[in-house]
Amino acid sequence: MNHRSIMAAVLLPLSLLLAAGCAPKSSSTPPPAQSGPQVGVYVNSSDVVIFWDPSDSFSNEIIAMHNLYETLLRYNPATDKFEPILAESYAHSTDAKTWTFTLRKGVKFHGSNKEMTAEDVKKSIERTMTRGKGAAFIWDAVDKIEVKDPTTVVFHLKYAAPLDLIAASSYGAFVYDVDYAESKGGETWFGQGNDAGTGPYTVESWKKGEDLVLNKFDGYRKGWAGKHFDKVVFKAVTEPATRQQVVNAGEADFVNMMPYDMLKGYENQPELAVRNAKSFENLFALINTKKITNPKVREALALAFPYDAAVNSVAQGYATQSRGIVPDGMWGHAASVPQRKTDTARAIALMAEAGAKDLKVTITYSSGDDAQRQIVELWVAELKKIGVTAEPKGMTWEAQLDLGKAKDPGQRQDIFLMYWWPDVTTPHSWHQSMFHSEKDVSFNLGYYSNPAYDAIIDDAVKLAGTDRAKAAARYAEADQLLYNDAVAIPIYDIQYARVVKKSLKGYVDNPSYPHVVFWYDVYRE
Repeated sequence: MNHRSIMAAVLLPLSLLLAAGCAPKSSSTPPPAQSGPQVGVYVNSSDVVIFWDPSDSFSNEIIAMHNLYETLLRYNPATDKFEPILAESYAHSTDAKTWTFTLRKGVKFHGSNKEMTAEDVKKSIERTMTRGKGAAFIWDAVDKIEVKDPTTVVFHLKYAAPLDLIAASSYGAFVYDVDYAESKGGETWFGQGNDAGTGPYTVESWKKGEDLVLNKFDGYRKGWAGKHFDKVVFKAVTEPATRQQVVNAGEADFVNMMPYDMLKGYENQPELAVRNAKSFENLFALINTKKITNPKVREALALAFPYDAAVNSVAQGYATQSRGIVPDGMWGHAASVPQRKTDTARAIALMAEAGAKDLKVTITYSSGDDAQRQIVELWVAELKKIGVTAEPKGMTWEAQLDLGKAKDPGQRQDIFLMYWWPDVTTPHSWHQSMFHSEKDVSFNLGYYSNPAYDAIIDDAVKLAGTDRAKAAARYAEADQLLYNDAVAIPIYDIQYARVVKKSLKGYVDNPSYPHVVFWYDVYRE
């Protein structure tokens, strides 16, 4: 269960593509203008839908879900402002423990065509909390939800929390027609490719392994006057060469994460453009603190990491070395945390001080991600220089996660590579999910457990609702502690690069909703 798997197979040597006859080509004549319904096409590098239930969603389906479902608010990190979506306004008490949302009138659900009320908001969030899957943890601060009247819902919290950010979460905050969905079969019905949202589009067709097709919802609250896509098709094209063929044939409006080696070929195309965007996504190597218990050994592993090669050779500059675990540009980023540099001599000295000889480690990574593969291969070579034998294991995400959660801790990997991006746009998404002590393993795949660290972030999350600056300072303390304990290697913060048709207008990247195109807001010129 992971929403960090959307980036797969993003790198492939251009020479292989040239040999396959797939080099970028400039088309002298654009494809004919569409007649009839306008159809937008989104091409992704891996399966589009993993979890259909809007309460459980925590993976790639985010790119479709935000067109089927809506949240109370939408966050713009560039302005640090909120756009009213299903709530037309909101307010909170001075202590940030009571939050009142006033809802829009006239919002209709797909399927039932029923008008949304405060009771539906309450049922949606309570169902998500009760199921306890996906990003349900974002609602941990909620004590109870009160319906004051059909258009007013009040959240009473156990402790102060930034409920506006939570209500604008990319996962776990969708509002939907719970009664209708449950009457149809609930999770099973959702899993068959059905939806019960309020978004501009609804599911027209889907079968596992096939395209997902959305059709406009005639009852959408904003109406359909003006330029809009009538349908949206989401395609999973796993092979980079095939993805490029789709692009060159003019069959895609938006292609998510083209291989970096291919991008230069699209810089001067008449109909295509490369769109770059800063992201809140970063790549980590999580070190198994239960197996590699000596901090000096963990520090040696980190000092043997090929940082410059990962950024410049593998990501080809479409990334920057991470500083701390929270990506640069997001509130709570700890600019005070040092960056490590490759230092083989110091790593050898630390191994000697620790008395570590003939150390063997396993490194797991996503087999569908060529960037991770190349990074691991470079690291294996560097580790050999300090006397560490590393065994790389490329695995499917599901297999990698299963191994990381193996009941027998002795069977688990020594180092786990994975991406992270936010659910709620707060530092807590990184700190809580990957490093807070866990009884049952979820995403703390380095198995770190430190009561002092837990206390810091538990305090920080409560401060975030009333004093973001103080919360950020506490998160920075926690980030420094992770650095001192050498429990993880933050590798790089990613810069997104997509190939899009120049005729696609209105698209604005929002890093709080990674990889999402809000299709109602874009159009083809």
